[in-house]
Amino acid sequence: MIGKVHSFQSLGTVDGPGIRFVTFLMGCPLRCACCHNPDLWGDGGKEYTAEQVVESALKYRDYFGEKGGITLSGGEPLMQAEFCESVFRLAKENGINTCLDTSGCVLNEKVKKLLDVTDRVLLDIKYLSEELYEKYVGCSFKSVIDFLEYLNCNNIPTTVRQVIIPTLNDSVFDVEKLKELVKKYPCVDKTELLPLKKICQVKYDNMGIEFPLKDFPTPTKEQMEELNKIING
Repeated sequence: MIGKVHSFQSLGTVDGPGIRFVTFLMGCPLRCACCHNPDLWGDGGKEYTAEQVVESALKYRDYFGEKGGITLSGGEPLMQAEFCESVFRLAKENGINTCLDTSGCVLNEKVKKLLDVTDRVLLDIKYLSEELYEKYVGCSFKSVIDFLEYLNCNNIPTTVRQVIIPTLNDSVFDVEKLKELVKKYPCVDKTELLPLKKICQVKYDNMGIEFPLKDFPTPTKEQMEELNKIING
């Protein structure tokens, strides 16, 4: 099984539990306004077999400990679901934890087979309305909720993540609404709020496209602390 890979991060600490070998895959059908990796939208990249990815990860096995392992990110890994399934099956054969970083925009039989060998999902819930999803993401909010419903029905441990964007989803009301949503799904055992950052601006400039949130402010440290108290309180 061949996949299109953009890059690897050997000792990742923010893409799932523990120390992780993160594989960034090419391809994404969405155009999220807050996307940090527009260079991963297309289908370029370098070809790797599932065996090559897992062999590369095994070099760092001693660092994984009890919680670490392989994370597949992107781009949107669901666009290469069969390849991801092959990577995760090989990883599990080698006793390595598997984690999928996704927007949850697709749920078909190939994705369901991938989820069968996924130990944890990092689910990016960007907003809480159909209107904002259509305007700033490019998919349906309902499709994400359907994905979350499937994770819950199959008892797949899930971390919900949301990038906080001032004026779009940064109010106390917004965060309380997110908190109420995740309460409905016992599979969600962690919620992370991440501040909007603009370090990706250089990528957009190099690609000759406009960063949609270039004129939006970034949240302050104090604001993030307040919102995190709400979501974790």
